[in-house]
Amino acid sequence: MLIRLLVRLVDFSRRHSLSVVLGGVLLAVVAGWVASVHLGVSTDTDLLFKASLPWRQRAVEMNRDFPQFRDLLVAVVDARIPEEADATAAELAARLSADKAHFLTVRRPDASPFLDKEGLLFLKPTQLSALMDQTIDAQPFLGQLVADPSARGLFAALSLLGMGVTQGDVDLSPYLPPIKGFHQAMVDALSGHPKPLSWETLLGAGLSELAGPYRFVLVQPRQDFGALEPGGAATKAMRDVIAGLDFVKSGDAHVRITGQVALADEEFATVAQGAVEGLIGSLVLITLWLFLAVHSWRLIVPILMTLVLGLMLTVLFATVAVGTLNLVSVGFGVLFVGIAVDFAIQFSVRYREYRFETGDPAAAMTETARRVGVQILIAALATSAGFLAFVPTDFSGVAELGLIAGAGMIMAFICTLGFLPAAITLFRPFGESAEVGFAFAARIDPIIVRRRRLILIVFGLLAVTAVAVSPRLLFDSDPLDTKNPNTEAMRTLRDLINNPVTNPYTIDVLAPDAKAAREIGDKLETLPSVSGVISINSFVPADQPQKLAVIADAATILAPTLAPHGVAAAVSADQIRLAAKAALAQIDPALPKLPKDHPLTLIAEDLRRMQTAPDNVLLATDAALTRFLPEQLTRLRLALSAEPVTLESIPPAFARDWVLPDGRARVQVNPKSEAQTPRGLKRFVQEVSAVAPNAGGSAVTIAATADTIVGAFREAGIYAVIAIAVILFGLLRRVLDTALVMAPLLLSAALTLLIAVALPLPLNFANIIALPLLLGVGVSFNIYFVMNWRAGQQHPLGSATARAILFSALTTGTAFGSLALSAHPGTASMGKLLLISLGCTLLASLVFIPALLASLRRPYVTGPEEADGLESALGSPPRFQ
Repeated sequence: MLIRLLVRLVDFSRRHSLSVVLGGVLLAVVAGWVASVHLGVSTDTDLLFKASLPWRQRAVEMNRDFPQFRDLLVAVVDARIPEEADATAAELAARLSADKAHFLTVRRPDASPFLDKEGLLFLKPTQLSALMDQTIDAQPFLGQLVADPSARGLFAALSLLGMGVTQGDVDLSPYLPPIKGFHQAMVDALSGHPKPLSWETLLGAGLSELAGPYRFVLVQPRQDFGALEPGGAATKAMRDVIAGLDFVKSGDAHVRITGQVALADEEFATVAQGAVEGLIGSLVLITLWLFLAVHSWRLIVPILMTLVLGLMLTVLFATVAVGTLNLVSVGFGVLFVGIAVDFAIQFSVRYREYRFETGDPAAAMTETARRVGVQILIAALATSAGFLAFVPTDFSGVAELGLIAGAGMIMAFICTLGFLPAAITLFRPFGESAEVGFAFAARIDPIIVRRRRLILIVFGLLAVTAVAVSPRLLFDSDPLDTKNPNTEAMRTLRDLINNPVTNPYTIDVLAPDAKAAREIGDKLETLPSVSGVISINSFVPADQPQKLAVIADAATILAPTLAPHGVAAAVSADQIRLAAKAALAQIDPALPKLPKDHPLTLIAEDLRRMQTAPDNVLLATDAALTRFLPEQLTRLRLALSAEPVTLESIPPAFARDWVLPDGRARVQVNPKSEAQTPRGLKRFVQEVSAVAPNAGGSAVTIAATADTIVGAFREAGIYAVIAIAVILFGLLRRVLDTALVMAPLLLSAALTLLIAVALPLPLNFANIIALPLLLGVGVSFNIYFVMNWRAGQQHPLGSATARAILFSALTTGTAFGSLALSAHPGTASMGKLLLISLGCTLLASLVFIPALLASLRRPYVTGPEEADGLESALGSPPRFQ
């Protein structure tokens, strides 16, 4: 019954070829138009997993409670000196804040009035005491600078040092770093390359290094999730602003962009890089393989038309069924073409075979439908079931992909039997002058028959080895490893991997209140994988009474000296020369008492050159020496006004990063460097989750995502194998035939695993998607050989089926090869795994199956229907052999 229906379908298509082809073309155009209008693509990664998952709910809750940490562009500023980095970051933040069209929020987490005032309290008592002592020692020097914050005042201060040395009551050792700094700044300015002097470094006694070399600007851009790069417009606007910043233009500061948005955008751009060239190359090679398979453009064009129609119908289904594709389901086209082309090639090559045997196009078409139609149907149903097995999983991205690809296999079958015969008839390919199969391959068949036991033993040993090494197959759960490491965002992130602001492996824990946050933090800090814990309590300094007393003593001594004297009069070039001459007059007498290489000697030489320098050079020197001096004096005054810090005194705007309005407090857990490996990250998450089961954050999301994906594929793999086996038995009606199809499928999976372990090629978020295609292609290839064997075929490698399988594999492999050459590591690894799995599938189909079939008793052929291997298999009662 089923065979007759398929024959009627093919005959109808052949007899009404023009109407069918025109109708198919019209349908493809309409489907493409509908999809172009209604089918969307979202690059929102939140759509890849079901919202009902516990870890997804925690992530959503954390994003809702602390929205300032999500969807960020992070500008990372580094400069020659800390003041230039601060100035660049401040100017960048100000300009971005004014651009409401591209940016929602802009803030600087490391620039806070609270930290500027209370920063000294976060030093260790020994550090604080040393800093205050040094500042007090420099009191006379500071007095001159406060009274006249210009080169004139600085030279007056230097003259005091000379006088002190002459009188023998000054120890210059504490002043050596500033003196060297003054000398270098003057040398640069006198040589025509003035560079601002860092007063923060000079007066900070090395403590400025504690803040690190980087300053951060956190930006939440407006994103267009319908674009390939959702944050592309905002990133371009940010780069335009960066290019216009003063210190960036001078080369003294550098600004790099990283963050979740930049990483995602660069990933999409990397995937698209070279895609057009790869597509063109693939199409050229695919056309070549098709020509070698069917030997005529009159068959190539129908095959391509069939693929386009099937793809358009699948796109139409996706439009109706899902409406918006996600980052995973958007790849359904590769799966469709990779398998659908096999159906079309198989039908066309077998048509050539029967055309040679019958010499009549109509009879050849009918015979192809009768013998091949059910084979393609079974392959399509089994492959579709394999894809649909992913639909019930929690991995929404692959579930959606499975739904679309599963439906696509049905579309491919309908187009192969309903449209391809009409297109072939319309294009009228010439008859065959020779047998279609591989003549040289027919000579290999006897060799496989003779060596069948050895072949089966070798494959058996390989399968056992694969099972034995399977625990060593790694899953790289770090999504950063699938990204291009050479992009700006990735290079920057790697540089900042240990910074709490940008570390991508932190864990967040919500405690009921600040007290509970302290208790949880104390427990977490003892864990082996934890490097540190930050909470709102971290901003209440320890040992405050002792530190405040030290600061208060210093403030009492320094307050009169640091008190502002009003706006100093502008300095002229002549005044600078006069001040240089006066300072030199005090320094020269001191030089005989100093070593010849003492920095003050160099200062004396600089002051001599200043007296003859042009006006513009003198004014540039003044700007270089004192540009950041007033700002540093203001910060020093503010720091000396520190007050006791309590949880209640922390400014609400600052505390909002750590405490919610309802009192719940966030605890950020930072990992040790071991967490940068998949095993280390998993251990870190397990240890923290044992103490805080409600833990969330990026590290938890990464680990949970890996578990979800692996679980989804494990679950879907079981479902797929069961579904494929049920369908095969339901249609083939023989346990043996079902086992013969499934055995090489499982073997090819084992061989793929073995090679992945041997290379090694870890599974990751990208290449694991290759596994569904392995099932689809493997089932198709195996069905053809087993059903032909059931029909009595004795030379499988020399048959037209083997030719179709080989060129189908080459066609599919060409598409995968273009992926393997991608600049995107994730896409490249997916292409490599696809090629490996395809090669293993081909090896199992062309070597293992013939050897396995040769070891079995030949099927008993009783007549035409049994010889077909179809009617008997579909119509007779089940027989267990």
